[in-house]
Amino acid sequence: MSDRLIVVSSDCHAGLHISDYKPYVESKYHDIMDMAVPVQIEMTEKAEQSFLIKEINDAWRAPIKQQLTGAWDYRERLKMLTDDGIAAEVIFPDGITEMNTPPFGAGLGLSPRDQVPELQWAGAMAHNRWLAEFCGNNPDRHIGVASIPLLWDVQQAVEAVRWCVDNGLRAVMIPTLWGEHAPYHDTRYDPFWAVCEDLGVIVHFHSGPAPHPEYFGKTWPAEDRSDELPGAMGIYVSEVMWWLYRPLTFMLWGGVFERYPRLKVVMTEGGTVFMLPPWLRLLDHNYTDVQFSAKLGDFRSHLSMSPSEYFQRNIAVGASCVPRKDIDLRNVIGVDKLMWGSDYPHPEGTWPNTRDYFRDTFAGVPEADGRKILGENAIAWYGLDRARLQAVADKIGPATSIFDNAGAAA
Repeated sequence: MSDRLIVVSSDCHAGLHISDYKPYVESKYHDIMDMAVPVQIEMTEKAEQSFLIKEINDAWRAPIKQQLTGAWDYRERLKMLTDDGIAAEVIFPDGITEMNTPPFGAGLGLSPRDQVPELQWAGAMAHNRWLAEFCGNNPDRHIGVASIPLLWDVQQAVEAVRWCVDNGLRAVMIPTLWGEHAPYHDTRYDPFWAVCEDLGVIVHFHSGPAPHPEYFGKTWPAEDRSDELPGAMGIYVSEVMWWLYRPLTFMLWGGVFERYPRLKVVMTEGGTVFMLPPWLRLLDHNYTDVQFSAKLGDFRSHLSMSPSEYFQRNIAVGASCVPRKDIDLRNVIGVDKLMWGSDYPHPEGTWPNTRDYFRDTFAGVPEADGRKILGENAIAWYGLDRARLQAVADKIGPATSIFDNAGAAA
């Protein structure tokens, strides 16, 4: 076995500046894009100001402006992967979060709130066209996650999944929040789960979306009401993970994984060990301790397994920027579940100090476990070509010495 580790980041981001998606948007939407994009940019700038993060963001970006262009520039992307020792990556929308996002609300949030269905689909497919082109530079190393606004039209989503597969994309992201639309235990979505299962397409949920008007006011970001709504950001960051778990609660109890046993789902950047075990204990408690819920009738006979058993079979965890305290608790949910991610190029991620992070965080971790978390789990889950990635890792990957107690340099 090589002494160079195959590292797969389960959470990276890429995307054009919102205005640069125009060549990938169908021409019939160009005029409305010309009108909508300046408004979206203005609202984004106001959001930065109301969050008091503009100065922080500007200061963080200043010394790394060139490296940040890896969010859309392929050559710069390869430099980043080499510097971080990453052999392969899973790529979500929203390059640098604020301005590098698909138009018409088709980015990481993918919320139906205040969106026009036709336009959100247009923005999503524009990103998917660009993403397929970007990942096509080396499909072994780049796993693109397509944006699919599932809530509006299930058949359109099925057709979009087929388009994705035909164009080299075998991972999709669907909305975390459904608003007034049908939630994910509704059987109307069965054709979507079926096509993903049949074609081996992996469904993703990524943290970030939440009911922002409840925290920041209905007119935010056009109007800053922070004086009237103190603590809004604290409330948001305390609840945001819960919204990521909610779709899976509906899918687990709704029997989605009973009907589609080969369907694969990934929840990314979701609190990992400090949130997952209590959530799973709650679900299993309601499944097994029937004396507490007998008066509520039979709500489990359509399931052949407990929620945690479905979780072990059908769901993996994109453990973005996973801290050491979570790694120390890896066996609580199973070391085979965790897939490390760098979150490039978001400022909360490990980049541009990823190699230092490896040494500081994985020192003393058993090599077999470390190999799984850093890459082997993702190779198995996404069906990646291990031999080809090992050839890349032999050139750029961190050495197994990161697992030494002393944390020797890779």
